[in-house]
Amino acid sequence: MTITMKVSQNTKQKMIEYFEDKKRSKTPAYAVFQADDADTVVTMYESGKVVFQGKSADIDANMWKEMEQHLNPNKKVEITNSEDKPKKDKQEIIIDPKIYHSNSIGSDEVGTGDYFGPIIVTSAYVSKDNINWLEELGVKDSKKLRDDQIVKIVPEIIKRIPYSSIILTNKEYNEKYSADINMNKIKTILHNKVLLELKNKGFEYDYIVVDQFAKPYIYFNYLKDSSNVVRDITFMTKAEDKCLSVACASLISRYIFINEFDKLGESIDVFLPKGASNAVDDMGVKIVTKYGFDKLKDIAKINFKNTEKIKEKMNQK
Repeated sequence: MTITMKVSQNTKQKMIEYFEDKKRSKTPAYAVFQADDADTVVTMYESGKVVFQGKSADIDANMWKEMEQHLNPNKKVEITNSEDKPKKDKQEIIIDPKIYHSNSIGSDEVGTGDYFGPIIVTSAYVSKDNINWLEELGVKDSKKLRDDQIVKIVPEIIKRIPYSSIILTNKEYNEKYSADINMNKIKTILHNKVLLELKNKGFEYDYIVVDQFAKPYIYFNYLKDSSNVVRDITFMTKAEDKCLSVACASLISRYIFINEFDKLGESIDVFLPKGASNAVDDMGVKIVTKYGFDKLKDIAKINFKNTEKIKEKMNQK
């Protein structure tokens, strides 16, 4: 995989500092540096063009894309991916018009793949009357929306679309997680709570749709000890492409996550990287060095493999 991105001078300087200890001794012509970051080779050219190559190129490029957006919020990031070319064998997403054009309640979550930051689960209610408006707003293609676009349009969505959200902090997640309560069980409990809250408000709906992350029988087994369970659910993979209420739930969750993530970074005076990449491990080492290991219990998901990697890197210092 090869990803090319153009960065501004301020991001360029941040990258030069970050890769100082990872630079190769030889660099290509017109390059400021070439460096190895785990499975990715990063080459920065004098022009500001940066090339990421390797298995984790998308993860590393995304980190610096977010940095560019953070430092230059009014500038569009120029980025290309070698794997964005159309593939003939790409599976077509089939949309059921009965569900898409219905009154629906949908739920989705974000933050479950991020080492830092909370888990956000949201349910949203979309009536038939709002479908055209949401499409015009760009919600139909929600996966194509960048974080800066989400921050712009979600305030409009929440003025018009009823929703219910739960923020599960990292501290709460670490207290709940155990051998008996895994990530999917936690997600199931949270989905049931937000769906129940919205359903109890009395909206007329034709379908309740959940973006499937577990087989239905497993999902309901996680709720066997719950007294109130929403059972009239239609489970779908890629549901945010097939149901606008799920798409809205996804965008609202992302919007809340972005705000909470930024506040978390500000609270410890660092720019936190999203995801669970090597850059996350490096930041974890810096945080532990400054605040101590217990700080991770408040800002990270301790059961992730990143925790062990951070411990290993600390022992190597």
